[in-house]
Amino acid sequence: MNADLHCHSNLSDGMLSPAEVVRRAHGNGVELLALTDHDELSGLPEARATATELGLRFVDGVEISISWGDDQTVHILGLAVDPANAALQAGLQKVRSGRDARATNMATELDKVGIHGAYEGALRYAGNPAMISRAHFARYLVEQGRAKDVKTVFDHWLAKGKPGYVAHAWATLEDSVAWIVGAGGTAVIAHPARYRLTKAQRREMFTTFRDLGGRGIEVLSGAQGPEEAKEFASVCREFGFLASRGSDFHGPGESWIDLGKLPDLPEDLTPVWAQWN
Repeated sequence: MNADLHCHSNLSDGMLSPAEVVRRAHGNGVELLALTDHDELSGLPEARATATELGLRFVDGVEISISWGDDQTVHILGLAVDPANAALQAGLQKVRSGRDARATNMATELDKVGIHGAYEGALRYAGNPAMISRAHFARYLVEQGRAKDVKTVFDHWLAKGKPGYVAHAWATLEDSVAWIVGAGGTAVIAHPARYRLTKAQRREMFTTFRDLGGRGIEVLSGAQGPEEAKEFASVCREFGFLASRGSDFHGPGESWIDLGKLPDLPEDLTPVWAQWN
């Protein structure tokens, strides 16, 4: 199945509306789609309505930001969640509440190195002002000629240790999994290769995640290459995880890969969607 279970709309840090994301996925041959905006559920009704109109199978999703270890931000996908679940809604509202303060502090740090007006500039790129994020700052810095593209901005300006980086305390791993499971969903670790963790730290995260009720990991992601896919396929086998597949699409020309363009999962793995009716 051509499933894409990780993508974003302009209600978090994507570039297209929820309906446009769904139409692009359908046009690319996606058969099963999850919209997984960061800490945000508001795009799901529009996405689901468009998917129904097109005859595209759709599951409600979210990507929750958590803090893990030594100031490491990790993302946990909640797939096939009930977006009306009160505990999930309350938890996400708590996570979102710190975004504006972080954005203000990021702008202050960038101002110190001669990049002025960054908060206002980032806000112009945010379809949902409550969800202002590093991606919106990155687009502003590209506009200002500080880097050739968004990926380069993160490397030179917004990653840990760089001038515009501001640490932030997100949700805990325990809370994120509890919210997802409580909402009837499946918890999946997004793009595990992206985190700056040692092998020992990564194994500790996988073990804790599984013990808390986490069910899967992204074996295939736009942010991971073939060797990393092999590595995380092995992790699935060892830990008994379900395998997920998602482009992490944010917008045309900005993402590692387009919607629905990932290779197939290894045949011996159990895909995360096998458990859904």
